[in-house]
Amino acid sequence: MRAVRNGLAVTLLLAGAVSAEPVTVVALGDSLTAGYGLADQSQGLVPVLEGWLKARAHDVVVQNAGVSGDTTAGGLARIGWALGPDADALIVTLGGNDLLRGIDPAASRANLEGILKEAAARKLPVLLVAMKAPGNFGPEYKAAFDGMYGELAGQYGALLAEDFFGGLRAAGADPADPASMAAFMQADGLHPNPEGVKLIVEGLGPKVEELLVRVGS
Repeated sequence: MRAVRNGLAVTLLLAGAVSAEPVTVVALGDSLTAGYGLADQSQGLVPVLEGWLKARAHDVVVQNAGVSGDTTAGGLARIGWALGPDADALIVTLGGNDLLRGIDPAASRANLEGILKEAAARKLPVLLVAMKAPGNFGPEYKAAFDGMYGELAGQYGALLAEDFFGGLRAAGADPADPASMAAFMQADGLHPNPEGVKLIVEGLGPKVEELLVRVGS
C-alpha cells in the first residue's frame, strides 16, 4: 500500500512539474529592444534581461517584439499579433523614434493608449518604459512628451519605469552629454553597446520583477 501511495505522490509531483510553464513577457519596442547594431544578438536587451531575471530564480521567457525604426504608431499597428496566446505580460518601450521625427506628443500618446487598451482587453499587466524628450523641441513639447507616460500608466494601472536610460544615469552618464555616454554607446551615439545594455537592464530589472508579481493576480 505504501508503494502505491509513494507512486501516486511521485506521479502528482511529476504532473505538477510538467504543467508548470514559464511566464511569457512580450517586449514591444523599437531598435533599442531589438538589439540593433550588436554583432552578438545574445548581448541585446531582451536576452540580457531574460538572463538577469533567470539569475534571480524567475521562470520566465522574454519575447523580442522589437522592430527597428518603429514609432508608437508602428507598435499600435502590430500589437494585436505581437501578443500571442502565450503572453502573460507586456513591456512597452516606444517613443524614441517619435522623438527623432518630432511627432506631435498628442499622436504618440494616442498610440500608446491604444496599446494599453489592447493589453487591458486581454487582462495583461503592463510595464510602460518612458523616454525623455530633449530640450531642442521646446519646453512645451518636452513637458507633453515626458508627462504622457506617467499619466497613461496611472490611467490604465500600468507600472512605470520613468527612464529607459536610468541605469546609465545611475552609472554617471547623461543622455544629454554625448561624452559621458560614449563608453556605453555604439558609434552612432543612439544605441547602447553591450556594456550599456547591461546597465540598462540593471536599471529596468527591478521594475520587470514587479511586473512578474502582477501576473495572474
